[in-house]
Amino acid sequence: MMAALQKIFNLRAPIGTLVRGISTSVPRFEIFKVQTPEEFNEKVRNSKDPVIVDFFATWCAPCRMLTPRIETVIGENAGKIKLAKVDIDEHTDLALDYEVASVPVLLAIRNGKVEQRLVGLQDTDKLRTWVQNVVGTTK
Repeated sequence: MMAALQKIFNLRAPIGTLVRGISTSVPRFEIFKVQTPEEFNEKVRNSKDPVIVDFFATWCAPCRMLTPRIETVIGENAGKIKLAKVDIDEHTDLALDYEVASVPVLLAIRNGKVEQRLVGLQDTDKLRTWVQNVVGTTK
């Protein structure tokens, strides 16, 4: 396949050497996928800072559409808020604990308490306003 592409485009260098990866994504230290219930307790329930919890499923198309939007908004508020991603198929108990009946669901949790809930696919402007409201709330 690569040889055929090189012939079509008449390239002298291998195609792999011409591709340059430039990352435009949000720094990942603010975004993490929950691996265990213990990690959820440590990083979300026990966090003094607000944490947005994204309950999602890999098979959910609206969830896949929401991901880049919420990650962008979290990146704009770097250092003020974190994003925890919870796969409901891997962590059914967490989804039940927080009464997640459909996905995607975003919860704003501070000091172990749910402050706000947002259900369904949202546009970036609504997400931005919602996150800024969560960040601005002090309790």
